[in-house]
Amino acid sequence: MLRKTLNIDFMGHRNIMFAISGVLLAVSIAALLIRGLSFGIEFQGGTVVNATNVGAVTIEQMRTAVEAQKIPEAEIQTAEGGSFIIRTNISNPAEANAAFGKVADELNLPAQSLQVTTIGPGWGRNVTNAALLALTLSIGAILLYTAIRFEYKMAVMAVVALVHDIIITLGIYALLGAEVTPNTIAALLTIMGFSLYDTIVVFHRIKENAQHLVKQTFMQMANDSINQVLVRSINTTLTSLIPVVSLLLFGGATLKDFALALTVGLLVGAYSSIGVAAPIFAIWKEREPKYKALAKKYQANAAS
Repeated sequence: MLRKTLNIDFMGHRNIMFAISGVLLAVSIAALLIRGLSFGIEFQGGTVVNATNVGAVTIEQMRTAVEAQKIPEAEIQTAEGGSFIIRTNISNPAEANAAFGKVADELNLPAQSLQVTTIGPGWGRNVTNAALLALTLSIGAILLYTAIRFEYKMAVMAVVALVHDIIITLGIYALLGAEVTPNTIAALLTIMGFSLYDTIVVFHRIKENAQHLVKQTFMQMANDSINQVLVRSINTTLTSLIPVVSLLLFGGATLKDFALALTVGLLVGAYSSIGVAAPIFAIWKEREPKYKALAKKYQANAAS
């Protein structure tokens, strides 16, 4: 007999969950196509300048000084403590140091107040290729492990949930105009681990309960399985979110890229295991002759 705890009809409301995911995916894909992602200099090459200890210098004064040196495509934003972050596509270190040295002179700032970091486009391409390779190998390893440990249908659904989570996370980055950095890639890989964990927990319970399926359809059994692990999934997500949200709210600029992706990914990952992976898997399984016969036999009690 199945051990019941909560009794939320997830499967009965699966079309609502599919609609929510559909809207989120549509908005995310539209944002990626229309707005695109803003990649950091680590990926595309260029120069970033951290202007600290600038005293009473305003952003207008900083912009005027930068424009006077004809620095191409310079983007200036304020940071904590009245400092500034300046980005430009200059990829020559000598040229960048000379240009921003003149900016410091014009603003009567000590040279050490402008910390210039330049990354060439070749290094950026290497980072991009390494990131894509890491994501590809991770998805392949997940597919292989899940197929061996469970079954290929679960493996496919685990990857579908992962792709769902990554697209939505990147879509929110595009909507917010947040910069994609190596920290973001590290966060995406971490998200994949959390998302896979949530999905595996649900699938493991479904696998156990499927071995003792009595007087109910596969869909009903899958719904009971989700309810049995729901509290565990909520507790895991909340305990993971608390320190991540703290980093997002109170962490430094370099940590916020990582924390933003993790916050979105943890929330979406917890949802996708219940609202995407498990329902689609149950629908797929009920097409098998064995479970199709059970669904027909217990049609009166089947989840709508």
